[in-house]
This record gives sequence, C-alpha cells and structure tokens, in this order.
Amino acid sequence: MKSRMPTIDLRINGANKKLETKANVLLLDLIRDKANVKSVKAGCWRGECGLCTVFLDGRPVKSCLVLGVEANGREVTTAEGLAQEGQLSRLQKLFVEKAAMQCGFCTPSFVLAAQYLLTQNPNPTEREIREFLSGHICRCGTYKQMIEAILEYAKEMREEQEIPAPPPPKKVKKKNERQR
Repeated sequence: MKSRMPTIDLRINGANKKLETKANVLLLDLIRDKANVKSVKAGCWRGECGLCTVFLDGRPVKSCLVLGVEANGREVTTAEGLAQEGQLSRLQKLFVEKAAMQCGFCTPSFVLAAQYLLTQNPNPTEREIREFLSGHICRCGTYKQMIEAILEYAKEMREEQEIPAPPPPKKVKKKNERQR
C-alpha cells in the first residue's frame, strides 16, 4: 500500500498554495519544483552562498537549510513577491539602472537581502551594507553597483520620510601619517 505524501499549506508571494511534498524535501526544491518559482537558486547547498535566500514570515532564510514541511502555514516571499502587480519594485529597478547585475543569477537573493536590511536599518552606511551582504556571493563582481543601488534607494526612502542621512565615515589615520 502506498503511503500518501504530506500536504502543506503555505503562501508564496501572496498566493495560497497546497502542495504535496515528501518530509525530507528542502524548501528550495519545493519552491522551484512544486511552486515553479525559479528566482530562488541553488548554489552551494550548505547555506554559505546566499543564493537560495527567501523571506519566511518576513525574515530571510537560506531555503537550502529549511525543510519544505517547516513552511506549513507560513508565508514565503521571493524576489517575485517584491514586484507588485508584475511591476518591479523601486529597489529592483535601481539594481537594473545601476547595472547591479551581469548574469542575474544572484540578483534575486541580493535584492531580498537589501530589502530586509533596509527594513531593519533605513539609514545604512556603505560599511553596514557590505557587512550585511557578506553572506551572499556574486561571481560577476557587481558588489559596487549593488551597494550604489542600495544607497540610492535608502536616500530616496530618507527623502520620502525625512530621515537624516548617516554621518560620513570617520577618517582613520594611517600609521605613517604625520601629526600636524
């Protein structure tokens, strides 16, 4: 007699889904193979590269480290979920405008990470952005453009909400600089 696969209920990008899955299937595979959302990528399968990042109940997780059944009754958001009515979000548009992608393979995970960072810290410095994105890998090396896009988006958010800009970074004196 065949045993039935568990069925889980979850919301993916605002749409309710009822998906059959084996208990050992990763959330990454569930999203890609059962829900047909392809922006979530597999890179390292160890949670080191960040390519599989999704929001689970609004918090970033590496979906290669989460079982699909753990998402039962929960909300999953991918980069597609940031685009309202099929239109790119302002942050996504800035990634395009600033050429913050070449091959585009890693872009969805960076956009999600940046979106989360800006919800936690709408006023990040370049250093804070670099530190926050350090768990994500881009082989094309468009980090500079990504940071520019994120800083521009933060600036636009500040202007809308009248939040002051972060203070400029302090200059660190080098050892061989003379005291004047």
